[in-house]
Amino acid sequence: MKFLLTLTAAASLVGAALPASAATQSAVFAGGCFWCTEADFEKVPGVVSAVSGYTGGAGANPTYENHAGHVEAVRVVYDPAKVSYSQLVSRYWATVDPTDDRGQFCDKGPSYRTAVFVNSPAQRSAALATRARAAALLKQPVVTPVRDAVRFWPAEAYHQDYAKKNPLRYNVYRQGCRRDARLKALWGARKDVR
Repeated sequence: MKFLLTLTAAASLVGAALPASAATQSAVFAGGCFWCTEADFEKVPGVVSAVSGYTGGAGANPTYENHAGHVEAVRVVYDPAKVSYSQLVSRYWATVDPTDDRGQFCDKGPSYRTAVFVNSPAQRSAALATRARAAALLKQPVVTPVRDAVRFWPAEAYHQDYAKKNPLRYNVYRQGCRRDARLKALWGARKDVR
């Protein structure tokens, strides 16, 4: 397992695909600030790693200073024996405001819009089913698109595990953006849309 974690971390940092393995699968979610999305997924049992990065755009080698056309996103590597994709995407909806097409919380603009990036028909089916459930629970339209996965570019090292490395700054940011207050107003105590 230690080898798998090391291999996963190395592949994530260079943007490479993980080797084919029955042990892990991956999913990509854009939820506004990638620090928050990463921290939310790292708490899910069965998640092996969560890496902040950029995806969805056409430009190569995006950086924090230059990622026009891309959204901030997180690639989640998980053990499907412990958590299913359906459970992950169901959890995702309750960590975002899927009714806001301008961005998330205090971060507005195209790079902070939400999206679910799918890499298989099964992921698409689960994402669409849980999106419909989220809309029904909220009793309003969900604007978050379900898109085909494209290349994921890991963000700079200083963005990785930001919540763990900078807990004070991260918590001030998260509270200042009123992320959790808005999530509570939308979802109550719900942790997923099942």
